[in-house]
Amino acid sequence: MTVTETHGGGTPEPENAAPAARRAWWRSLLADRAAAPAMLLLMAIVLAALFAPLIAPHDPNANSRAIMQPPVWSERGTAEYLLGTDSQGRDILSRALYGTRLTLLIGLVAIGIGGVIGSTLGLLSAMYRRIDPWIMRINDMMLSFPAILLGLALVAVAGPGVLPVIVALGIASIPDCARIARSIGIGVMGQEYIEAGRAVGLSDWAIFRRYLLRNSISSIMIFLSLRFGQIILIGAALSFLGLGARPPTSELGMMAAQGRDTLMFAPHIATIPSVVIFVIVLCANITGDALRDVLDPRLQT
Repeated sequence: MTVTETHGGGTPEPENAAPAARRAWWRSLLADRAAAPAMLLLMAIVLAALFAPLIAPHDPNANSRAIMQPPVWSERGTAEYLLGTDSQGRDILSRALYGTRLTLLIGLVAIGIGGVIGSTLGLLSAMYRRIDPWIMRINDMMLSFPAILLGLALVAVAGPGVLPVIVALGIASIPDCARIARSIGIGVMGQEYIEAGRAVGLSDWAIFRRYLLRNSISSIMIFLSLRFGQIILIGAALSFLGLGARPPTSELGMMAAQGRDTLMFAPHIATIPSVVIFVIVLCANITGDALRDVLDPRLQT
């Protein structure tokens, strides 16, 4: 990568050598036979979750006399409850829509917390080598605490709820994000345009904002997109253990846990939210892999 003079005061800027295909990354995604359906399905799930109050046919917390009603495709199913009802007569379709919204919210907020804090620490560690050992040793200590163990500790202090789960997942994401950002940042700091920027007297903040962050953000976003599916799974596992949302709030992991006692005679109560979790994670992973193939310059041919 070469350096060009784009500012009147002689400030060097890295030359944009990205191929034309990278500038139209979304076209490459739509042309991918695996990524395009996964991305569209994930978008449909997100939209359904956002508009759950308009789409849901019933109140997700309203009880009815149709206890453990099977889905509509069953011989005993009815069109009133397309996906059946649970052990308290609540509509599973409505609860799945609201539960998906809460599950996605937990994942997005947690990955946002971990991504912002972890990426900042990692890039600072790459830029200021004197503080790198201190940040990395703290990072190693944080890696020794699994997300579920951290969630148990927070719940023991604050009690079960959505906020402790989000905090636990966000903190658990920081060390991985910091390690990836540091690795990417070290490669960026070794480029010639960083030395040129220092030579013309750019401040550390200008170098961080113009060069380090700008040239690292795409690779960091790729990692976060891949990490999102893992966060969804861990969050669902915490809710399955009773550490997440409190009843009667709808959440996919908690819905699966509520149906584990009826697996033998009403398996749809647990399997439907489990399938939704599986589809969300699968679509997120496929989309993340496709984004990596499109945006990572090391994979460009």
